[in-house]
Amino acid sequence: MPTEAGSLSATSAMHPLAALRILRMALGTVLALVFSQVIIWPLSFVTPVLSMFILALPLPAPGFKKGLTFVIAFLAPLIGAMALLPFLQHARWVGILLVALALYYSFYYTAKGGSAIMGAFMTVGLTLTVTLGSVNPEALNMLIESLAKSVVFAIAFVWLAYAILPEPSQDPVEPTKQPAAQAKPVLAEARRDAFRSLVIVFPLVLVFLFMSASSSYTVVMIKVAAMGQQASSDHSRKMGLSLLESTIWGGIGAIVAWYLMSVWPSLILYTLLIGLAGLLYGRGIFMGTAVHPKFSMWSYAFLTMMVILAPAVTDSADSAGAAFWSRLILFMLIAVYGTVVVAVFDSFWPKRKLDG
Repeated sequence: MPTEAGSLSATSAMHPLAALRILRMALGTVLALVFSQVIIWPLSFVTPVLSMFILALPLPAPGFKKGLTFVIAFLAPLIGAMALLPFLQHARWVGILLVALALYYSFYYTAKGGSAIMGAFMTVGLTLTVTLGSVNPEALNMLIESLAKSVVFAIAFVWLAYAILPEPSQDPVEPTKQPAAQAKPVLAEARRDAFRSLVIVFPLVLVFLFMSASSSYTVVMIKVAAMGQQASSDHSRKMGLSLLESTIWGGIGAIVAWYLMSVWPSLILYTLLIGLAGLLYGRGIFMGTAVHPKFSMWSYAFLTMMVILAPAVTDSADSAGAAFWSRLILFMLIAVYGTVVVAVFDSFWPKRKLDG
């Protein structure tokens, strides 16, 4: 019947605000990607990853103060974690305990309702500093310098994306309904979720702390840190499967892009593929005036795709294929490990309140 068709059409139509935010996320990520590929410094691919991570949230355009806060939130753990290095080098087990406490706080900050961006920045900065700095202190200055450039330019491209595609101003005649304030999690549940994230991430950090080649696994540590933050920010009962699902969808995107680029290896195609991925993943990130119920899974899937693909693009032609597949396999193994750990943890320490 016509009424049923009209109802179905209205239900399936994308909200204009969601469409705008998807387009802005794809645009900002692509612009940051092109810049990072043209002005290549070590770890320059982190710039589009950070831009995407910020643009994947339904936030108003960040002002100068907010942008500066993002930069400080990313760099402060990098620099602050350097204070742990003497302990890791001369009193290793004391240093390991301090790393565990710092990681727990970064997860607890997010689990109790803190900014997901701030929590992710703290976790990534902490894990990169302690795993690389404990093995190769000389490379740590390069790491901090490269990541400082990445976060500064990431914020710049976030501003540029908002300048090109600004948020629509609210119509004073037809004011939009204010969304209901999201209840903050119970502190006991937040502590539980933070400890669950620590149980997932800390053994992997410990492995990299004792590996002499940990400096070559910087990309993997970004994924590990992101996985821990996903575990602390996603409060659903199916969070364990979400870890695996985000890696699978991110891996599929990376594989498709890799094979297409093997046919025509060029910056143009690379840019178009990341832009298309942003539009496709974006449909699972934004919905209506807020976010999709599975936005955490889809945003981490997009992050996973870029983190797998970007380093392989800059590798030498001889080793790029092997590096791509080894990185993809390692990511899948880490995701399976995280899913199993969550299942075991939740069976021994179930939530008091069941949620969706």
